Amino acid sequence: MPTPAPCVQHRDTRSGNYRRLRLRILNSGPESLTDEELLEYLLLTIDPAQELTLLSERLVQRFGSLADVLDSTAVQLFRTGDLGKSTVAILKIVPEVARRMALEQITDCPVLSSCDKVLAYCRIAQGRKKTEQFRLLFLDTKNHLIADEKQQQGTVNHTPVYPREVVKRALELDASALIMVHNHPSGDPTPSKADVAITEAVQLAAATVDIAVHDHIVISRSGHNSFKNMGLL
Repeated sequence: MPTPAPCVQHRDTRSGNYRRLRLRILNSGPESLTDEELLEYLLLTIDPAQELTLLSERLVQRFGSLADVLDSTAVQLFRTGDLGKSTVAILKIVPEVARRMALEQITDCPVLSSCDKVLAYCRIAQGRKKTEQFRLLFLDTKNHLIADEKQQQGTVNHTPVYPREVVKRALELDASALIMVHNHPSGDPTPSKADVAITEAVQLAAATVDIAVHDHIVISRSGHNSFKNMGLL
């Protein structure tokens, strides 16, 4: 009996891995898979033409964790030399799906009474970003979320913020209050002197048009700090 061609053997192995992982997901839930197995199953679903067990392990080792793989930029993923356009596009969708799911948790309830959900959303949205991002949560008179907008993206340790533009956008949305959020890629969520200064500037500008600044949250991969809880607002 002729020996099966190597490509057939690899295809059978991939098919077997896919069925095995799928069965575990359905029977025991996705939490039963390791980070490498979750990534492998995702890659098998996207591109069944590769040998993916070792690839998923290499990606996790290279970037540091499954979360870091998924939160890497498209350019960083392409630089691995192992991933095509379709694969990278799908990988980029996963964290966006997670962000939108977390956003829904704070959309239909008063934000100030849902602090844990707000923090969870902020961590998902930008806690692991490699560069600083500044975003604003705009609130109505009942502190319901009107809009969540990324205002600026800067370097690894600086994001330009313009109080006039913040207030202008709040007026356009007819917001009564806002929460400022930005991340520290360094991992240390301690507010800097510049963070304190820009918060004071935004608060002063917003007060001239009766818009409240409820908080400024600094997020990092290791934790967070709240200006309100620290007595800085």
